[in-house]
Amino acid sequence: MRRPILYFIRHGETDWNAERRLQGQHDIPLNALGRTQASRCGDILRDLFARDGLSPADLDYVSSPLGRARETMERLRTCLGLDPAAYRLDDRLKEMSFGRWEGFTFAELQGREAEALAERERDKWGFVLPEGESYAQLVVRVRAWYEGVERDTVVAAHGGVYRALIAHLGIEPTETASLGEVGQGVVYVFNNGGMSRYE
Repeated sequence: MRRPILYFIRHGETDWNAERRLQGQHDIPLNALGRTQASRCGDILRDLFARDGLSPADLDYVSSPLGRARETMERLRTCLGLDPAAYRLDDRLKEMSFGRWEGFTFAELQGREAEALAERERDKWGFVLPEGESYAQLVVRVRAWYEGVERDTVVAAHGGVYRALIAHLGIEPTETASLGEVGQGVVYVFNNGGMSRYE
C-alpha cells in the first residue's frame, strides 16, 4: 500500500537562527528573511502541485504549534490561494526541547556545560539534553505522528523533526541524521521511501 506523500517545510529563519542560538521550544518569531522563505515555500509547492496535477485544496495541512512554524504555514497557504488559518496543529511536531540550553549558542555553552557537551559528542542521538530531550525521545513522538498520516500532507515543523523523520524512515542512519544543515526556504518531499529537496 502506498504511503502518503509528505511535503515537509522547516520554518523560515528567526533571529535566533541567524545568531545560531538553540531555540528548541522557545517561541521565537520569523524575521524578515524567514517571512520571505515561508512565502517562497508556497511558490515551490504551487509549482510542484501543478507539475503533478494536484489541487492544493486536496492535501492535508498540519503544523507544529510553535509560532514560527504556524506563520510559515499561514504564509505558504496564502501563496497557494488557501485560507491561511484552515490547517491543523499537532503537539508531536514541536521542536526537540533543548532544556536549559535554549537561548545559548554552542560557543556560549562551552564555558558552562563543557562536560555535558563532551558527553553529547559521544552519543549525539541518545544524549538527553539537561532538562530537555534526546533525538531518540523525539523520534518516538514523530513516529507516532507519522504512523497516523492518512493522506498526502504538507507539514510545517522544525529541523529536529526533520532529523527524526529521516531516521525513522531509514533515509539516514541515526549516526548521520543529526548532522548537517536542514534548509529554510526549502521543500522536502518524502515519497516511495526516498526524499527529494526543492528550492
